Amino acid sequence: MSNNVDPTREQFDQFKALPRDTPVMMLNLIRLNASSSYPDGETVTGAEAYARYGRASGPIFQRLGGTIVWRGRPECVVIGPAEERWDIAFIARYPNAGAFMAMVTDEDYRKAVVHRQLAVADSRLVRMADAPAGEGFGG
Repeated sequence: MSNNVDPTREQFDQFKALPRDTPVMMLNLIRLNASSSYPDGETVTGAEAYARYGRASGPIFQRLGGTIVWRGRPECVVIGPAEERWDIAFIARYPNAGAFMAMVTDEDYRKAVVHRQLAVADSRLVRMADAPAGEGFGG
């Protein structure tokens, strides 16, 4: 298991080097911890800690123009490592990369992200640009 919860400095620098004035979609794949223990000793499920993250970060996300454009329930890995199972999958759309940067640097978001860090066992966050939809797989 890889335990990818926060971006590395190199990954974040790569994100920042891309254009900030275009809409971005962020593919989120999340595997939750069975349980999460807070510094004060409170123990909750990973799902509850992630729900706390959502309640605390949601207003910031929405204020900056973010929306969830797709949400799905992962069922199985068809291609890829069998151990990569996901509990949560969604695509978040930001009006531009600057909005994402504003969110992750927001003081209230920094407080909220503690819940995510406790909740998540492993994750993938992939920045994607808008591209035209079509009928086929190529494009």
